[in-house]
Amino acid sequence: MNYKNEFIQFLASCGVLKFGTFKLKSGRIAPYFLNAGEYKTGSQIRKLGEFYAACIHENKIPVETLFGPAYKGIPLALSAAIALYEKYGEDVHFCFDRKEVKDHGEGGMFVGRQIVDHEKVVIVEDVMTSGKALKEVLPKLRGAAQVDITGMVITVDRMEKALNSDRSAVQQAWEEEGVRVYSIVTIEDIMNALEEGVIEGKEHVPAIRAYLQEYGAKY
Repeated sequence: MNYKNEFIQFLASCGVLKFGTFKLKSGRIAPYFLNAGEYKTGSQIRKLGEFYAACIHENKIPVETLFGPAYKGIPLALSAAIALYEKYGEDVHFCFDRKEVKDHGEGGMFVGRQIVDHEKVVIVEDVMTSGKALKEVLPKLRGAAQVDITGMVITVDRMEKALNSDRSAVQQAWEEEGVRVYSIVTIEDIMNALEEGVIEGKEHVPAIRAYLQEYGAKY
């Protein structure tokens, strides 16, 4: 089994991937939901990091530092950095931002690696809906140094249109910010896994397809 199907099984077993009727923050009514708050144990976060590392490794994304936006991105950057070292022998830096600049002690905006000019930085995040989180952290990173943002890695590309565009947040990130977004899996991968019996819930596929027919972005 490839790591994408393993990840989908992992999402389902952790209770992160749910099917039913859910009102999203956007106001849309979706037939599935991803709740990262269901990750609760050390074994889960360690395994999650391995999937991020696999995505980075498979896509050959150049990386010197993993950046995790506060707060959800913090454990993701840590676990992915550990996994890159343990699985692939790549010892990379990690850092994350503070919500407010510290004005005492060592001070500064970042915890962990203090990035420098031309450093290859990969941002790790949970999901990407509107792209708001990316727009918030890019000025911080680019204000600290002339960094090379070589990519952003998320768990699932929902492949749906942003609220103010026919393009997805993933597509907008590249077109507007020059940041290429990689996902461990897409909603298409999840539907294929459902249809192939990788996880239970094949009966939900028609509703997901209908949802994408209405809200899906063209890829």
